[in-house]
Amino acid sequence: MYLKLISLVPEIISFLTVVFTVIYVSVILYLIRGWQRIDPFKLPQDPSLSLTTKVSVLIAARNEERNIGDTLTDILNQNFPSELLEIIVVDDHSDDHTAEIIRSFEDKGVILLQLNESERLNSYKKKAITEGIHYASGELMVATDADCRMGPDWLATLVAMYEEKEVKLISGPVVYDQEKSFFERLQTLEFLYLIGLGAAGIGNGRSSTCNGANLAYSKEVFLELGGFQGIDDLASGDDELFLHKVVSRYPDQIAFCKSESAIVYTDAKHTVRSFISQRRRWASKSTKYKNKSLVMLGVGIWTFNVLLVANLIAAIFFKGALAIAGYCIVTKVLAEYFFLVPVSRFAKRTNYLIYLPLLSIVHIFYLIYIGIAGNSGTYQWKGREVK
Repeated sequence: MYLKLISLVPEIISFLTVVFTVIYVSVILYLIRGWQRIDPFKLPQDPSLSLTTKVSVLIAARNEERNIGDTLTDILNQNFPSELLEIIVVDDHSDDHTAEIIRSFEDKGVILLQLNESERLNSYKKKAITEGIHYASGELMVATDADCRMGPDWLATLVAMYEEKEVKLISGPVVYDQEKSFFERLQTLEFLYLIGLGAAGIGNGRSSTCNGANLAYSKEVFLELGGFQGIDDLASGDDELFLHKVVSRYPDQIAFCKSESAIVYTDAKHTVRSFISQRRRWASKSTKYKNKSLVMLGVGIWTFNVLLVANLIAAIFFKGALAIAGYCIVTKVLAEYFFLVPVSRFAKRTNYLIYLPLLSIVHIFYLIYIGIAGNSGTYQWKGREVK
């Protein structure tokens, strides 16, 4: 009897794979609907004459001597009233020339703050952002990273949307740029999926993800919700976990800025090691979501990928398993393609869709690994060991 039950395991795996494939495709269709529900935002003509909100741009920087100068130059060159703009950079214990470069912009109004904590923290970035917000005099906080580039209408677009929509938080688009290798192009396509996922969630009224490289929220709501209190023990989450706090109080006052002029550009990781380290940091916050439906969704997608691999193994014992795995993988790729077409068109990266079949297959094994590694042990980030 036991042998008979064991012999049924491959068929059970194949059956579950089909079920989870149907669920996964349903999720993708839901995401397509969410993306389509977001109307493109158009920047009003001559916004410098109509905007009234004072803005504080916040940057937490650690060892960014190669990038911070370009980022600050882009922000200073914004088509935005200078009297409404405040730029605050918080240096997170840099041991290179980051602070010196920031000081060279002080005559242009850039404010440098420096962390001096002696006790070890697990999230220096949240501490840096908090210090910047307490110092800030603006109404709207706009967070970005020290290695980002942006067009001249970036800030005006976010602020115009904030004033028009009267929302508490705006998630802005982030796109990888200046890819120099095949590996970086694959990252760009994968990252577009993540950006589309966050935007689609907002479009469906179920905000789940965003990116701290392009995030705007009112200072008032940050203070009202206690800032990062309750999530400050995690290395990551200054974006998503804070988003969830805002959603819990103001679920209908979240927006995604679907505008090309609002895009922030950054670089993909140059090495597999740095890529894995980044993704482990991002994955480490997933089990901390208070919205358990998001946790279940993440676990479900992880399980779906495990089942795809299990099906390949089951093919040794069950002849039909290989064909089922093939059909399910093809279905997965097609669903992802139809989701990524409009997202990649928005980011002007449709030429990268040719890599999707390979990425989709590699992603199966990557997600299985990162789901485990991201929630166990410690890892290196910015020269520090975090967990």
